[in-house]
Amino acid sequence: MRHPPRSVLLAVAGMVALVAGALLPVVTAQGAVPACTVEYSVTGQWDAGFQGAVKFTNNAAALTSWNLTFDFADGQKVTQGWSAKWSQSGTAVTAANESWNGSLGTGASVSAGFIASTSKTNAAPTTFKLNGTTCNADSDPTPTPTPTTPPTTDPPDTGDEPPALHVSGNKLVDADGNTRRLLGVNRSGGEFMCVQGRGIWDGPVDDASVKAIADWNVDTVRIPLNEECWLGLSNINSAYGGTNYVNAVKELVTRVEAHGMTPIVELHWNYGQYTGNSAGCSDVHASCQKPMPDMQYTPSFWTAVANTFKNDQAVVFDLFNEPYPDRATSTTTQAWQCWRDGGTCPGIGYEVAGMQDLVDSIRATGARNVILAGGLAYSNDLSQWLTYKPTDPTGNLAAAYHVYNFNTCANESCWNSTLAPVAAQVPLVAGEIGENTCSHGFVDQVMKWFDDRGLSYLGWTWNTWDCSTGPSLISGYDGTPTAYGAGLRDHLRALDG
Repeated sequence: MRHPPRSVLLAVAGMVALVAGALLPVVTAQGAVPACTVEYSVTGQWDAGFQGAVKFTNNAAALTSWNLTFDFADGQKVTQGWSAKWSQSGTAVTAANESWNGSLGTGASVSAGFIASTSKTNAAPTTFKLNGTTCNADSDPTPTPTPTTPPTTDPPDTGDEPPALHVSGNKLVDADGNTRRLLGVNRSGGEFMCVQGRGIWDGPVDDASVKAIADWNVDTVRIPLNEECWLGLSNINSAYGGTNYVNAVKELVTRVEAHGMTPIVELHWNYGQYTGNSAGCSDVHASCQKPMPDMQYTPSFWTAVANTFKNDQAVVFDLFNEPYPDRATSTTTQAWQCWRDGGTCPGIGYEVAGMQDLVDSIRATGARNVILAGGLAYSNDLSQWLTYKPTDPTGNLAAAYHVYNFNTCANESCWNSTLAPVAAQVPLVAGEIGENTCSHGFVDQVMKWFDDRGLSYLGWTWNTWDCSTGPSLISGYDGTPTAYGAGLRDHLRALDG
């Protein structure tokens, strides 16, 4: 779904939930300024690997190209990275400039990140060299651990636990084989606040606000994310990116689960410049909806997200919010091929990561979590989803669909002809339903069609935006509904009646 204009969002900006994560020792210069300084941190860690980041500053003469080198002491192995060309020989790691960031003036900095495997302790490198010159040369050789902020109070345990989900035929089922439906809301904010430099969440995400969601008889919360913020790229304010962002997402997932609800984490905004038909912005950065994921960063994003949550099969992965390669390509066949296979797609100026690439990235981590994949036309077209269905070795793949009253496929005839065949073979989840009428007549029709077939749906969105800027379910984070939201709330509550 598109979002309110920034001027509207600025007027309704709410609280920011930040949790400082523990960094591995950060090596910084002390005393006289050395030729270069390097900060090294671990922004995420899991059982067999971690996500790392380096920020280095050139304090000497300007450079036209660069390479940063360091050694790992505990058998760590870089598997992928971004904002640099990463390579490793034995223990020696090299990060060389990309074509677009080779110029490094005096006082200029570069931030780059990577994902690495590790089977032992994860000691930080102690010596860094920029173009052969030792960095941090005048600093204390003993790294000083960065102090951490105490975590916020853990959410109370309600006694409920969301189910560990997997796919069985065309159903989502729990560990006991019981059929489960995903019925709930979207909690927007994590996709746009950070890239706009205004925080992480739009409005509160404390326990009281999450409990208010659960009180609508919601069992699922979809959480839109931004890949640049998760990866902590250099254009993102560090207060809202990298470790802070990842930990804030993890905390919200924990709160959602503490109230017995299933969290869906999904990639909403991504890197890549697109100025073609239906472009949301001309910015190369992740500041709007792009037609497809990008190969430069999205596989790394999903590798890191999957490693973070792979031991929790209650978490569902939604690959990409609303693909629209059909607006760029000449034919529908080209669009579906781009959707599945990625690569060089007609009309899209950056290398695309296809849905198969993203499934492969997730499964390579060992994660077996349920994956959702939305179709063309902003996830409103599933007409050839089965033909181009990505291969998933675990069989835990479901189709995602979005529908609003202004979409092309927004009537029972279209649902019967294009959705029903998909729902007969795989689980079908309407990740976003809504209408721009400030009422609920349309979503009432959607919910009835999905209820009659035992399918899943989530309303857009649990944010206090005026209905003139988008379908907002609430007027207050205590759960006070709008007229539109009252339709969803009353319907969900009645399902248990």
